[in-house]
Amino acid sequence: MSEPCSQYLQQFETYMRSERQLSAHTVRNYLYELQRGSELLPEGINLINVGREHWQQVMAKLHRQGLSPRSLSLWLSAIKQWGEFLLRAEVISLNPAKGLSAPKQAKPLPKNIDVDSLSHLLEIDSDDPLALRDKAIMELFYSSGLRLAELAALDVQSIQYDQHEVRVVGKGNKDRIVPVGRVAIKALKAWLNCREAIACEDNALFVTQQGKRLSHRSIQVRMNKWGQEQALAMRVHPHKLRHSFATHMLESSADLRAVQELLGHENLSTTQIYTSLDFQHLAKVYDSAHPRAKKQQDK
Repeated sequence: MSEPCSQYLQQFETYMRSERQLSAHTVRNYLYELQRGSELLPEGINLINVGREHWQQVMAKLHRQGLSPRSLSLWLSAIKQWGEFLLRAEVISLNPAKGLSAPKQAKPLPKNIDVDSLSHLLEIDSDDPLALRDKAIMELFYSSGLRLAELAALDVQSIQYDQHEVRVVGKGNKDRIVPVGRVAIKALKAWLNCREAIACEDNALFVTQQGKRLSHRSIQVRMNKWGQEQALAMRVHPHKLRHSFATHMLESSADLRAVQELLGHENLSTTQIYTSLDFQHLAKVYDSAHPRAKKQQDK
């Protein structure tokens, strides 16, 4: 690599860390992707004099090598950021990566837990404070379809018990109010009775035995533990309960807009992934509900 390229790469790293305040992991990935791309450029072309057609050729090579759409998107993000940096430094006049797009990623269907398995998971019959706390957490996840970050950030006053509602701060610091089911409210009240005996550091709804707000990782670990103890055939984690909430709501109501609001999705397309339900289930619903699908009684 030429000396000018090396100097600008060092400046780019500083810019990413200091001005953009990206994580060390992200910066490391960007630098790796730039190195990967530079090695596939034609002879005589470097990271500074590269053109749009060169990046297109590199992307085609990476695709042929079997790089997944997700990895190609990361590579593309790195070279776009590099181009914007060179523009900002007035080294180039046009970002050669602008307008390039990676192949679309296939959207995997969310894996949910069926109703019977969920009922078994939540059959926790214990007066142990941690068990009561964990049951309240899982009931709230399934009752209201919250994200992990949203639940972990809840304070005691976030729950309106009389109204059966919870106020959450979602992505983009947007507030929304979500209903809370009767069973979840009962579980939350049982946990709050135990929480009163703990010297808590702040108003966090879910705390450790030492009174500290429960971390994301701790919630994940505890849920996985209960999945194993209740002998579920799958790994239990917060997103699985959120997916189950969404899928079961759509199976019962088919109201996509309402579920979009409950989940806090900005775009309806994000919610539509939950409409890819089991075809056999859809076929049965169609056969029983559509006027021209109903079979006539034998005469």
